[in-house]
Amino acid sequence: MTVICPTVTAFDMQQYDAQLGMLRPFARRIHVDLMDGEFAPTVSPMPDDIWLPEGMVCDIHLMFQRPMEQLERLISLKPHLVVIHAEAEADFAGFARRLHEAGIKAGLSLLQQTPVAQVVHTLADYDHVLIFSGNLGHHGGSAVDFALLDKVKQVRERYPDIEIAWDGGVSDQNAAQLAEGGIEVLNVGGFIHKAADPQAAYATLEAVTKEHTDVYAAPEPAGNNRQ
Repeated sequence: MTVICPTVTAFDMQQYDAQLGMLRPFARRIHVDLMDGEFAPTVSPMPDDIWLPEGMVCDIHLMFQRPMEQLERLISLKPHLVVIHAEAEADFAGFARRLHEAGIKAGLSLLQQTPVAQVVHTLADYDHVLIFSGNLGHHGGSAVDFALLDKVKQVRERYPDIEIAWDGGVSDQNAAQLAEGGIEVLNVGGFIHKAADPQAAYATLEAVTKEHTDVYAAPEPAGNNRQ
């Protein structure tokens, strides 16, 4: 079962607002990229500046070197999920525990070079793992490395119930193969945002993964409010 989850990758608040406005009419779940200019080479609006829309399931992907510094602000935004990187500097167990206390799910992202074995014990505290095949901090243009699907098998052997997502290069040419490889959440950037008709592009991805999405039930949206 696979859900199409469009990304919001903006470099200023004007872009941020515009992307959310474009996605709101059709997306059931979105993936907001936040970048610090250190862990990721580009800078997005900061957690203190952003807002999340009411009535939409919102995930936050925090590409920050020191995610603990942003934890309480992220909690105040009431997202469905916060994803941090296994390669960041963090108290990973403490980060997940604090999110869970607030009723928010915790996710861990693995860059291409990070083996599952390195984080296998850390994942015990997490609800979601993101297999990252993209270019940090860039919107679109990433390639899909299907060899990374082996990570799905390794994670699933140890944690059969954890949600597994993919980020990087998703298009109508590979979405079905990724879904068949065990990916439950496809984070999609350029294929939707660069399309002449973003809603039609979204519908195309849902169609090509239909046999996996028919049984998907979107999570209930958190009580998000514009700050």
